[in-house]
Amino acid sequence: MSLEPLKERIGAINDLLTTVNLLVWDSRTMMPAGGAAARGRQVATLTRLARDLACDDDMMRRLEVAERDVAVAGVPEIDRAAVRQVRGAVDAHRRIPAELVERRARLQASATQSWIDARARDDFASFEPLLAETIVLARALADALGWSEHPYDALVNLYEPGETLASLRALFGELRPELKRILAGAQARPPARDVLSGDFPPAEQLALSARLAAAIGYDFKHGRIDPTVHPFEISFTRDDVRITTRFKPNHVAQSIFGTLHEAGHGLYEQNVDPSFTRSIFATDLLGLYAVGGTSYGAHESQSRLFENHVGRSAAFWRRRYPDLVTAFPVFASVPLEAFLAAITRVSPGLIRTDADEVTYDFHVMVRVEIEAALLDGSLAARDLPEVWREQVRANLGLEVPNDREGCLQDAHWAAGLVGSFCTYTIGNIMAAQLFETACASSPQIRTALEEGDVGPLSSWLRESVWRHGRRFHRNDLLAQATGSTLKLAPYLRHLSQRYLDPAR
Repeated sequence: MSLEPLKERIGAINDLLTTVNLLVWDSRTMMPAGGAAARGRQVATLTRLARDLACDDDMMRRLEVAERDVAVAGVPEIDRAAVRQVRGAVDAHRRIPAELVERRARLQASATQSWIDARARDDFASFEPLLAETIVLARALADALGWSEHPYDALVNLYEPGETLASLRALFGELRPELKRILAGAQARPPARDVLSGDFPPAEQLALSARLAAAIGYDFKHGRIDPTVHPFEISFTRDDVRITTRFKPNHVAQSIFGTLHEAGHGLYEQNVDPSFTRSIFATDLLGLYAVGGTSYGAHESQSRLFENHVGRSAAFWRRRYPDLVTAFPVFASVPLEAFLAAITRVSPGLIRTDADEVTYDFHVMVRVEIEAALLDGSLAARDLPEVWREQVRANLGLEVPNDREGCLQDAHWAAGLVGSFCTYTIGNIMAAQLFETACASSPQIRTALEEGDVGPLSSWLRESVWRHGRRFHRNDLLAQATGSTLKLAPYLRHLSQRYLDPAR
């Protein structure tokens, strides 16, 4: 069977994309600000080369040979799936002008640096032209890919295949009233004492972050952790998966939960089947990213699972609280119960990444509607700050005092990831569905978690989710793991049990 030539080509594309990832990691952790323009050209060149390798005549010949070979009886389904995925991505790419791919890649580095500077100075006006250009290119991409109901559908499909603006609005329509109900009940409880503010030097926070990441299984022999402006995980192969976090010297929660979040992403990447290395099951060929998760929502399910279901649980902290006390002795005088109350405190806030579990999805819903409006032209980039304030007021009842804490808080649009925000809510829902199923499938998982041991849970996730990489569609993966496609009920049960149970 002549699949090897196609596999070789996908491997070469993966090598280019992982090199792009390395340049992106450096640009967001180590690169001096003055390097942004040159870095943009480097990323654009490599991305263009990857796109050309995916679309040239030689690729088409390799793909056609592979399609003929997998059409015969007896070919393993995994090979058929690989070839189908390549065909879908190649056909889509051939609709996208090469110049558009290069322009988007070049813009990413300069827009990201502009966003970093604008955020630091609370200066939206300096970022607005680059945001406007990002939206123009995003709309051009949507038009090239094709859409019928709304241009947003084409971009959402890049990150969460099968979802559309209509399906998201229907999901949000079910979710929003339930969140409001849970929020009202949670706010009726006595407020938690703030024990998370104080003097927490970043060096000590970084050391604690490394201990917590290791505690949930993140492998530092094949990874590292570094500070950045906006936390992210990025991989080059399953043997080199890096995470980042950020620090507030006067508040310790951001680094703790940012680290657990990104380490959850890292666990997914570090545990993809080794045989998938450099294959289509470790390469988002359509998005031109080297990423192992089946969708962004699936990836977010793992980060949110370890951040919230594990990381905000009493069981986890009964075992790990001594690590916190060692890092910051001030917590020796703080009862564990007071700490647990503080990390599960429900109070609407301005910052998505700092949001509690109950209000987090309101942040996502705001961004989805804004993205859709930017893309269809009903909202101009220059008007974003005011619309952002209106949306936050309507959804969270808060006044936004500045753009740093408003429309400049996220890196996603600077990075060109228009259409990706919905994946956080999809991830929340998937996390609850997977966690509930895992615990129900084996009493050992719950017992081990009560003792602070995530090993049995990780083993279940490795078998059910991680090892498969991009092999299955999200709904197929969920159905195999839980017996159902995406379900909202487990997520609502989780939030109700944690935040409305008076016996908690």
